[in-house]
Order: sequence, then C-alpha cells, then structure tokens
Amino acid sequence: MTTLTPPSIEDIHEAKLTAGQHILRTPLRRYPILSELLDADVWVKHENFQLLGSFKVRGGINLVSQTPKKDRSKGFVTASSGNHGQSIAYASKAFNAPCTIVLPEGANPVKAGSITAMGAKLIFHGDVVERSRERAEELANSEGMRFVCPANEPALIAGVGTYSLEIYEDLDEIDVLIVPVGAGSGASGACIVTDAISPSTHVIGVQSANAPAAFHAWDSGRFEIYPMSTTAEGLATESAYPLPIGILREKLNEFHLVQDSEISSAIKHYVHATRSLVEHAGAASLAAALKVKTSLKGKRIVLVASGGNITTDQLKTVLA
Repeated sequence: MTTLTPPSIEDIHEAKLTAGQHILRTPLRRYPILSELLDADVWVKHENFQLLGSFKVRGGINLVSQTPKKDRSKGFVTASSGNHGQSIAYASKAFNAPCTIVLPEGANPVKAGSITAMGAKLIFHGDVVERSRERAEELANSEGMRFVCPANEPALIAGVGTYSLEIYEDLDEIDVLIVPVGAGSGASGACIVTDAISPSTHVIGVQSANAPAAFHAWDSGRFEIYPMSTTAEGLATESAYPLPIGILREKLNEFHLVQDSEISSAIKHYVHATRSLVEHAGAASLAAALKVKTSLKGKRIVLVASGGNITTDQLKTVLA
C-alpha cells in the first residue's frame, strides 16, 4: 500500500486560497446559554451554515481543483454516508467533471436528494458505507474514473483544515477545540492547524460509542472492524482510515465516545441556544463537552458544528 504524506500547514493555507473562491467563510459565534450550560466561554464554529450544510465541501473543492484536467475528464467516483458525496458532486459540477456517488441503502434522503440535484449519478449499494466503498472502487477500476477515498486523501484533509484556519483567525486564546470524528479528515485538519498556530490549544475528538472504529484505532494503533448502529450517519464507519488516524495518534490530545442519546440531547441544546439545526454528527462536539464539563470550567472552548443536514423525521424523533 502506498504511504501517503499528511498535508502541511502550508498545504492548508494554499487550500484556503483555492477553496475560498467556491465556499463560504462560516461564522464563529459565542452563545451565552451554552456558556452558562458548560460554565465556560463557549463558541460555535458553524459549518452547519456552510454550502450543502457541511464542512466536507471544502475538501472536495480542494481535491478536484488539484486534479489535472485530463484526469477530471474521466470523472470521479466515491462512496459516502452523504456529506462527503455532496462535496465531490458539488466540486465535480464546479469543474465540469462527471461524477458518480455510491451511498448505502437507506441513506439520508436530504443528502441523497442534494447529490442528484447537482447532476451526479447516484447508486445505492450495501448496508454500510464500507460496502458502498467496495462498489465505488470496482467502478473506478472498470470505468477508469478517479476513486476518491473518504479520508485517505491529503487534499481532502488540507481542504477541510481551512475551517480551523478561520477559527484561529477569528478568535485568540482558545483553550479547547472539540471536533467530531467520523472518517477523521476534519479532526486531522484541526490538529495540523492547531499544532502550527496554537499548540497550547487542547484538541479533543469525539465519536459515537455505537460506531467506535476510529477511537479504537487511535487508542491501540490496530485497524479492526467494529459493528455499528449509530443514528449519526456522519460518524458511521465500520473501520478506520490509516492517514487520518496516523495524524490523530500524533497530534490529538484526547478522544471520547458519546452515546447517541447524548448526541440527541445536544441537538436540542443547539436548537434552544443557537436557534440552528445541527445534524447528529455535528452535535457530537457539544455532547462531548457536556460529558467532560468539569474539566472545561472557566475555559474558552470552540465546538465544531460540522453539519446541519438533519431530516425532518430525525428532528421530530429528537424533539419528541
């Protein structure tokens, strides 16, 4: 297997110049209700306000823009639980490239609808994203398309790392940064940026206890398959990815697992405190902050609300 080189802080700065032409600079806001809830100075990075409702589009734009035109013309194919697929579909459309997205059967219909609306070919295959990925790799081999791995892609990590650059440009003296971890690209980018710009900031990763593959790989260095049953599809991975896990094992300070019930509670807190919708994966950062509340007392913390693509049925279930 080819060893991939993690992106540098210079790569992330370069990605900001590229992606910045196509995406939004999202707000970083302080919320008194959340600050009172956690007895800390609490800020939220609103990637749920990003184009397509997720931070992932930053990575897709960066990767596709860096792909030579002759390779773009062959098209891109990837597998996703939804947000990564939206990202590659959007970037492919922006650069006039064909695109095929493979989603698990029963994928989030909000995300699936967005993908087809951008003109990408959509295929449903398998019960989990790992089976979808196997199908996407088969299509790449048979049809000559560029397979985009959901996480083992330095350009993806560099692209999504740009939201962390924005955080440190907008706010000083951050004590703790809490980031959701699914495949791990966002958390990896956050660690690289923090290490270069604000090494005193403590970075905490968080994943669903019902999909703990990345946590266990970070903890042990072993890559094993773990059964999963989380409602947070953005965190739903059976196995971990070597490139982001290598970065996280070197640079991530702390990693926690939270229950899906704690994530649902965090979604309600976001509705109450920020008047905005945060999907399950994006709410994991607040769930973790509530879990380790005593260690955060009096500190300045930033929570990454990584996405907002929650369905009406999901929201009804949470609020009920």
